[in-house]
Amino acid sequence: MNTFRRWLNRIKFKLRGKNHIVGWNMKPDEVHAFFKEQGKTVLTFFGFSGMGYEDETEMFRIVREVLSEYSPEITIVNIGGTRSGIGAAYPLAKSLGFKTTGIASSEAIDYPDEISEAVDHVCFVADKQWGGKLPDSEELSPTSEAMVSCSDILVGIGGNDISRDEMLAGKERGKPVYFYTAEVDHAKAIRRAEHLEQPKPGSFWGSAHEVFTEKDN
Repeated sequence: MNTFRRWLNRIKFKLRGKNHIVGWNMKPDEVHAFFKEQGKTVLTFFGFSGMGYEDETEMFRIVREVLSEYSPEITIVNIGGTRSGIGAAYPLAKSLGFKTTGIASSEAIDYPDEISEAVDHVCFVADKQWGGKLPDSEELSPTSEAMVSCSDILVGIGGNDISRDEMLAGKERGKPVYFYTAEVDHAKAIRRAEHLEQPKPGSFWGSAHEVFTEKDN
């Protein structure tokens, strides 16, 4: 997307007024500095983003159960910024009194309507991809590096490659990681495969399920 269109999208964010944009092209260390200034424990949810859940009611139940163990006074609920998939948990977190944040790739600036209006603070990380590992490398992309470095507690509810890579990195760094199994929305997964001219999915559990077990820690 050209520079002018991206500028218009930034204006759209500002006119909407629901989110405080911390930065448009932040580096991971700048994002980390912002979170450190908040002086709270950062609880980050990982999962299916965009594709959604086959049983969204169960996803909400898990989120509510997890958050019942933490105090809004000392805890921030962080996700990837978008409204769909695991990001659908933002309104629930806010209704329970939690301050909410989002860490998203700068690629997401091209899709302002996909950013949840229930995110109090959004950090857009300068990145040429959506997250995960860099091509032909074990190094995390800037967005995923920011997600992992800023998170004190990592909670996964299903998830595919990006969530898997981020949770594995968190575990390698000695951070607590809790995982709950969940299936991606079957219909959306099938439509996506058809769009990409790929075979019908053989499983809907997601790649994170292949390396984590229920409530893994």
